[in-house]
Amino acid sequence: MSTDSATGEANRSLASRLRSRFEGPNTIGESRGFWVGFVVAVAALAVYPAFGDGSQLSLFMVLALLGLSLSIVWGYSGVLSFGQVVFFGIGAYTFGVVSINFATPGGITAAVVAGIAGGGVSAAILGYFMFYGGVRDVYVTIITLVSTIVMHTFMAQTAGSEWAIGEAALGGFNGMPDIPVLTLGVEGASYQFMYNPFPMRVIGIGSFEISPFYYLVLLLLVGTYLGLRILVNSDYGRVMVAVREDEDRTEMFGYNVTRVKFVVFTLGGALAGLSGVLYAARNVYIDPTVFSLLFATLPVIWVSIGGRKSLLGAVVATLAVEYLRISMAGELALVLLGTLLLVTILVLPSGFVPWLHEQLVETRLGPGEAGGADAPDASSEVSD
Repeated sequence: MSTDSATGEANRSLASRLRSRFEGPNTIGESRGFWVGFVVAVAALAVYPAFGDGSQLSLFMVLALLGLSLSIVWGYSGVLSFGQVVFFGIGAYTFGVVSINFATPGGITAAVVAGIAGGGVSAAILGYFMFYGGVRDVYVTIITLVSTIVMHTFMAQTAGSEWAIGEAALGGFNGMPDIPVLTLGVEGASYQFMYNPFPMRVIGIGSFEISPFYYLVLLLLVGTYLGLRILVNSDYGRVMVAVREDEDRTEMFGYNVTRVKFVVFTLGGALAGLSGVLYAARNVYIDPTVFSLLFATLPVIWVSIGGRKSLLGAVVATLAVEYLRISMAGELALVLLGTLLLVTILVLPSGFVPWLHEQLVETRLGPGEAGGADAPDASSEVSD
């Protein structure tokens, strides 16, 4: 075998091993065409600010992280939580409090870590009392919903001057303004991720505006999605799915079901906290509406429409639904959300993305071959 052939074979083997980390029975997309499409989609998002409103899309991508946090908790572990916005809001407020009191590059960087930790720790505390207390099924959903109501009620009455942590006033319904611009690093070696775009000129292309914050969010969203693909296709991910499908049988096989749900719930809280940090950093402002019932319902709607057992579905549905919701004003947006959710439950209970995947498989292989060795069983549950 020639040196060039050996090198080519080694490169293909390396690429195959790398792809195998992201592929498995719990994800959609194991073909070269899928990954080509994925790269094209990411590239399209990267150049979108040159042609469209990147500021609005950055908000949708931040919320997509919140959708992913519910997807792994509900879609892969079977725990329906209306409390993801609790961890989202705690992460946002923690970032605001710490960054206002320590408005230096190092302090703001620490605020990011504190916000993520705040979401994760609050989820761990709530999850500990629920799961180790024997709470199961619909009662978990009720407790997380009540937690959202409690946080909304509490934060709404923090308007007085006594409700301040150092220099940061919680502000009640007036919210917490003047959150510093997101800065990562330490004094003398830091970078400011401005939300407001600044002009850039590329020779041969022309001038357009670029937002450092937009590309940070895009990088985090893509990295989180790929990281979660690795997780759900790992041995631990298979245990998560087993817990979702049948807790009692999984426990009979010797797995600690309570610990699995606790760990995944905590991970989901930390991811929601990251989303909250980015939300507060983007708006340089946070208020109690992040704990409202409407906002608490939105992640459930995104994940249901996209496919609760599909990571890709959570991202796609969040971007699409939020675009439609923002484009419509007032009550019409609520009617649209209700209609989409109702149609999904009645017509596409598995979600839009898994359904679209099945249609593409059938189109490519033909109705008689769709159940072949290279295609997923249409009667089985497909996750992403």
